[in-house]
Amino acid sequence: MKQRLVVATNNRHKAEEIKEMVKDLDFEVLSLADLEIDIDVEEIGSTYAENALIKAMALRDLTGGWILADDSGLEIDALDRAPGIYSARYLGENTPYMIKNSMILDKLTDVEDRSARFVCSIALVFDDGSYWITVNKCEGSISKSIQGGNGFGYDPIFVPEGYSMTFGVLPSEIKNKISHRAKALQAVVQYCKLLTEESYV
Repeated sequence: MKQRLVVATNNRHKAEEIKEMVKDLDFEVLSLADLEIDIDVEEIGSTYAENALIKAMALRDLTGGWILADDSGLEIDALDRAPGIYSARYLGENTPYMIKNSMILDKLTDVEDRSARFVCSIALVFDDGSYWITVNKCEGSISKSIQGGNGFGYDPIFVPEGYSMTFGVLPSEIKNKISHRAKALQAVVQYCKLLTEESYV
């Protein structure tokens, strides 16, 4: 029987992205939508790692198998690293990202230092309640305009280091190799392979 891995997110785009990036694992990967679970966990942690673990632990009693939860955010140096851990709720939780992105660009009008980074922490909780956490970053800068319709969230205004186009323009094949979430998931895959090779599953 395959090891079950439940992706703890209600975000369809994020669930699909994560499923694609962990496809090398011979696991049964399921999202909350697949399990028909609708839960909104309050993120009361002060760090990405704390929030990821809170979400994963909240689902431990609702699903079988291992739980994978992430918390991520955009840090903009000129805005004192805002929106940070409040990225999803920044400028209003129900505010469309097109508006959020426009408002951020307005805040950065005439600002020269546009350095920024995406940060992602992933918590992996096992059947016995033990857990493993990783935190990864993707450095870059904020563009001067909204560019592209790929990805989601703040992708259309973030230009990763070494590229001239935003995540909203870059093909998913590139994003899924260099993004903050990609790096965190690569660490997850390596760790899970190590565990399975050592017969811990």
